[in-house]
Amino acid sequence: MLAPVASEQETFRKEVKAFLKENWLGAADRDASAFRKKAVAAGYVYRSIPKIYGGSEQAADPVKAHIIREEFDKVRAPREVGGNGPGLLAPTLLACGEDWQKEMFIPKTLTGEYRWAQGYSEPGAGSDLANIRTSAVLEGDEWVINGQKVWTSDAHNSIFMFILVRTEPDAPKHQGISYLLLDMRQPGVTVRPLKQITGEAHFNEIFLDNARTPKNWIVGERGKGWIVSRTTLVHERNTVGASMGSDHLFNQVLKLARTTELNGRPAIEDPLIRDELGRIYARVSAHRAAGQHAQNLAGAGREGSPAAGGFTKLYGSAISESIGLLAQRIMADHAMAQPVENHAGPGRWVRQYLNSIAAQLGGGTSNMQRNQIAERALGLPRD
Repeated sequence: MLAPVASEQETFRKEVKAFLKENWLGAADRDASAFRKKAVAAGYVYRSIPKIYGGSEQAADPVKAHIIREEFDKVRAPREVGGNGPGLLAPTLLACGEDWQKEMFIPKTLTGEYRWAQGYSEPGAGSDLANIRTSAVLEGDEWVINGQKVWTSDAHNSIFMFILVRTEPDAPKHQGISYLLLDMRQPGVTVRPLKQITGEAHFNEIFLDNARTPKNWIVGERGKGWIVSRTTLVHERNTVGASMGSDHLFNQVLKLARTTELNGRPAIEDPLIRDELGRIYARVSAHRAAGQHAQNLAGAGREGSPAAGGFTKLYGSAISESIGLLAQRIMADHAMAQPVENHAGPGRWVRQYLNSIAAQLGGGTSNMQRNQIAERALGLPRD
């Protein structure tokens, strides 16, 4: 019974390779949008998105999706457009949005024309997101929004935002929250970049002073935005902690160990470095196996652990930090001389480590993920 399945998968892999060989020119190909159109037509990207919204509308097949990721990444071919829009908002609209919202927002989000900020965290409402205080009051045919958001990724480059607001101030904190869409190109929306330790300003503060959005730009029911937000968070955690990211990082630090001299010889010959590489590889392998297990369950139409997304995110961010620390050991004193703004060469490892610390906060802190795993997967009592 296994041979036909393996044969089918190998046939599909050959098809993907042939497509890439014919249509992707590598670094010489600068027109990623034209390539994506071909990839959509071939059924390789935006597989879960219906054709009427710009996707390829393929049946769910986690094994085929994994093969596509592997083969595209091998030749560095572009897959889906990055960012909050395609990865977080589009699947949320498919699950919870009105048909007109899907038609209006998803196609241009997939092409990157519409860029989205995620208006979740606030001062005093980070891990405990239900504590948000930003308010939205319905005045005629518009919501009037007042409040502040913080740690808002890429807001300075975005034109829209999906935002959690409190529309029923007297309701319990997990109720009375609504999920709105907002055009940021209007008076009353102020974006202030936050300078990070790396010198970048990827995160932002957003101040909302009587900002307005149409009454029907609400996703899901009024006061039930908390339920909608969980859909977005599931996709965020799966993205942040994807096992392929761990595989890629490990291969890069392995290359660093082979090509960097430490104490007069290649770093990979140092027994302490080799020991740490082995420890990290074991964790990367476990991370990969967990991802494959989730794919197998999905392929069989079965649900995994309710805390699987939390585990993926928790494990992925921990591996990223371990790899960053190992890279610093390999480079030794040389690492201290690297400008953090460098995106290539040894300097990228300084940036990678600093960003790995932030990754333990984004998408829900590591401690919050541990609590969810304990409560939802292991059945332990709440604190």
